[in-house]
Amino acid sequence: MSVCHVSFVPYDGNINSRVNLTDMHLLLADLILVTHALFVAFVVAGLVAILAGGYWRWGWVRNWWFRLSHLLAIGFVIAESWLGMVCPLTEWESRSREAAGGSAHAGSFIQYWLHEILFYDFAPWVFTVAYTVFGMLVLLAWLLVPPEWNKKTSPP
Repeated sequence: MSVCHVSFVPYDGNINSRVNLTDMHLLLADLILVTHALFVAFVVAGLVAILAGGYWRWGWVRNWWFRLSHLLAIGFVIAESWLGMVCPLTEWESRSREAAGGSAHAGSFIQYWLHEILFYDFAPWVFTVAYTVFGMLVLLAWLLVPPEWNKKTSPP
């Protein structure tokens, strides 16, 4: 488990005397991983909330800005998958862990469990199909539970 150690000593012009850069890279990697998990949760839980909200008539699930950001989020995932791109968050996290002298699969408690939840070892085409089908479900939800176009939530 990584722990960030920041010492508060007078600044002598050498950043390494104030901050352990290895720990900072690990902290940054963990923050990126948490951000990644929150992004995935937004996309997945967003669709569940939209469908449930349509059934139970929750007004907030029809908010135009929420729905557009949800559609753009899954659209970005689908586009990077079809283009064969690695997710930027995954790349940044890996680079931060490597900069700390580690690997992408060893480290803190947070990293271990979020990696277990987020990353699977399937062929790339499996993810492309899954993301595309999920995106189609988001589009279907857009039709079944359309966003409201009123003065409070419509675009300028």
